[in-house]
Amino acid sequence: MTASPGEKKGPTGRPARVFDEPAPLDQHGPARIIALCNQKGGVGKTTTTISLGASLAEYGRRVLAVDFDPQGALSAGLGIESHDVTTIYDLLLGREKDPKAAIQQTSVPGFDIIPANIDLSAAEVHLINEVAREQILARVLRPVLGDYDVILVDCQPSLGLLTVNALTAAHGVLIPLECEYFALRGVALLVETIEKVQDRLNPAIQLDGIIATMYDPRTLHSREVLERVVDAFGDRVFETVIGRTVKFPDASVSGTPITSYAPEHPAAKAYRQLARELIDRGAVA
Repeated sequence: MTASPGEKKGPTGRPARVFDEPAPLDQHGPARIIALCNQKGGVGKTTTTISLGASLAEYGRRVLAVDFDPQGALSAGLGIESHDVTTIYDLLLGREKDPKAAIQQTSVPGFDIIPANIDLSAAEVHLINEVAREQILARVLRPVLGDYDVILVDCQPSLGLLTVNALTAAHGVLIPLECEYFALRGVALLVETIEKVQDRLNPAIQLDGIIATMYDPRTLHSREVLERVVDAFGDRVFETVIGRTVKFPDASVSGTPITSYAPEHPAAKAYRQLARELIDRGAVA
């Protein structure tokens, strides 16, 4: 959709929309599971999981984040201890049966996390001979679906067994996409993987949308990549665009979401708008 002459346009070239603040929920659950996925690293998956989760919690949604990356960046970015505690690895291997034993509260009310650490890198080797190995995460999360409105799974930058587990458990997929040419090249492969999972393992999964991240409107390259993404994927690209800023690493070092670290910063406002857009699209209650 293109804006008519004189109509204010957003970065995606479509008419700029204002998304209203969502109404509070009368009750919570069952959760909709959303996998944040991209096989390319450094595109903003973890930053988006943290900032989007915190924004949804601000709007009264109960949010659980699952750190599904052996690097444990999500746990570190939320200031969560991930060593000598129960992690997602223990749940996958059945060392701990109750997922509530692994859940920790973050500094944001209503926003919880199941942490991960480097042990998770051994999970694929251990799970390869398991029956229905692609469905283990779905089984792990089933007991807590009623406690949350949304579960965000921060996937590792690969399309291996852990990511397939996340896609098999998920109702929807969000693809954070850096506004850079090489990041754009891998999206077709990721969409193809999602379609294979839909065909063979999880017919209910759908692509909730693509989030343009690290956007710098001052560079022609950034603007051209965003234009190409919108041309290719149309309305599946979110109208909210996340700009490039040094505030994200600063917030990560402090172990708090940017919405708490710098609540008035444009990046914090962008993630609140993304949360409102996600609710407006019906991807979150």
